[in-house]
Amino acid sequence: MVQAYILVQTEVGKAGAVAQAIAELESGITTAEDVTGPYDVIVRAEAATMDELGRLVIAKIQVIEGITRTLTCPIVHFE
Repeated sequence: MVQAYILVQTEVGKAGAVAQAIAELESGITTAEDVTGPYDVIVRAEAATMDELGRLVIAKIQVIEGITRTLTCPIVHFE
């Protein structure tokens, strides 16, 4: 299982609507919250493979109206 944080920048005034739209996606989204700072929404997502995670970001998240940029940060586990 691959997990990642996806940092999202939105158009001004769109953070709440974008966070809600992402949270309503059917699979792969653990949480989506609007925040303050350089990013407007932080998403935690999971997928079976890195390729599947990439498809989630490109095909389902980046196409949401109001998003201007995303940055995907895969979670690593050092043991």
